[in-house]
Amino acid sequence: MHLVQSAKPSVNTASPVLIEARGVAKTFNGVPALRDGRLQVRGGSVHALCGGNGAGKSTFLNIIMGVLRRDAGHVYVNGQEVDFHSPAEALEHGVVMISQELLPIPAMSVAENLYLGREPRRGGIFIDHHKMSRDAAQLLADLEFDVPVNARMEELSLAQIQLVEIAKALSRDAGIIIMDEPTSAIGEHEAHILFKAIRKLQANGSAIVYVSHKLTEIFEIADEYTIFRDGLFIESGKIADIDRKHLVTLIVGHELEPQLAVQQGKAGRLVLQVRGLSRRGWFEDISLDVASGEIVGIYGLLGSGRTEFLETVFGLHKPDSGEVLLEGKTLLPGNPKASIHAGMTMVPEDRKQTGLVLNSSIAHNITLSAISRLSVRGFIKRRSVSTIVDRMIGAQRIKCSSPDIAVESLSGGNQQKVVIARCLTTQPTLLICDEPTRGIDEGAKQEIYRFLREFVAQGNAVLLVSSEAPEVLQVSDRIAIFKSGKLHGVVEASRATQQQIMNLAA
Repeated sequence: MHLVQSAKPSVNTASPVLIEARGVAKTFNGVPALRDGRLQVRGGSVHALCGGNGAGKSTFLNIIMGVLRRDAGHVYVNGQEVDFHSPAEALEHGVVMISQELLPIPAMSVAENLYLGREPRRGGIFIDHHKMSRDAAQLLADLEFDVPVNARMEELSLAQIQLVEIAKALSRDAGIIIMDEPTSAIGEHEAHILFKAIRKLQANGSAIVYVSHKLTEIFEIADEYTIFRDGLFIESGKIADIDRKHLVTLIVGHELEPQLAVQQGKAGRLVLQVRGLSRRGWFEDISLDVASGEIVGIYGLLGSGRTEFLETVFGLHKPDSGEVLLEGKTLLPGNPKASIHAGMTMVPEDRKQTGLVLNSSIAHNITLSAISRLSVRGFIKRRSVSTIVDRMIGAQRIKCSSPDIAVESLSGGNQQKVVIARCLTTQPTLLICDEPTRGIDEGAKQEIYRFLREFVAQGNAVLLVSSEAPEVLQVSDRIAIFKSGKLHGVVEASRATQQQIMNLAA
């Protein structure tokens, strides 16, 4: 990949349209997922495709890439109508996609994943592993992605895996690059490194279709936008001509009232006390308290130890030193079952890998953590299960036709609500959340913020990690800043600014 260094260029309206779609439609089992998909992207531009979960964006992009066949409409690439039957065919025409579904081969190295199916060979026969590692290292260095090329994918963090997937797509030298939630698992520092790469591609004349629920990113990186809602094209235009409120209103279909943190006048009882907690190689000597009625946010860059700290507090890892107290009682280290029994629960970072059984029903997922409480001598109390499931679906506003459908059929926002509902069945006093709004739309985000406020208003407490500075400022009462595995300071959210917490974390 050979890129020219450049600042963010302005869009030339005379630039050729590299990709265009008109009236694209798709129906599944008689239910329309997409009714009128439209898009027009010029070379040298970053075009944000916006819409809530269920708006039809993923269906539309999968049709563009040849993963799905359209029922109606037209797609043009470089002025010629196309009907791709596979992603490989799309790639032949210079169209590549970074998918939000990360599908690495865990036992293979980073270099092997990057060049899978196009490995450099000696004499056209034997794979040249040395050249492949050297090329991979150069590619990652050019992109400024901090990922070891010889590590196995299973050894990487979720954020590093996402960086590898981004690098793989960008190495293809495609003229049209579709980025579907490319920053959903990486922090703001890594996102800005990606933005530098995007601007280089833009300067070289590539057309970038950018999908993200992070509105701050859209206003920073995009030149133009298109909005889908309920499978329909709603509006297109220049980002410079609109504001955040306009964008959110059109995405959701109505105005949203932001859920603001309610600052506590007086601290309640100490729910969580962390004393001198250390885990060698990840974080060191961290002490932190969380009181009832309080949301404490944790903010830090990738590699700051924030997720590992949460997982150790919960008991997924055993610390080398220190202790965790819940309601004044010391928890058994490295034992999540004991933590749950004591009144702690955790919403994990990756809901699809560690938070849900995707092919199981909504009801099964909601009751998974409380199954022992809902059974007698091995027999499940079906009436109790039904009562809890109905109550949780109502309380979390989970949109579904039946609690018996597979959770994988839900939108990202509703899947996250199922994870939260499962956590609540254990009746916790402390809720630990790792990136609770990752990959969900603005409407669902505000609903989760509302739930967190209601949860702590009942005398409970929340400890939350977010890689989005605006989010952690909006939802938290206090913010703990992590840097290089250490607690760098704690600030009052009401007195902090985005620039301040980013500077402290850098």
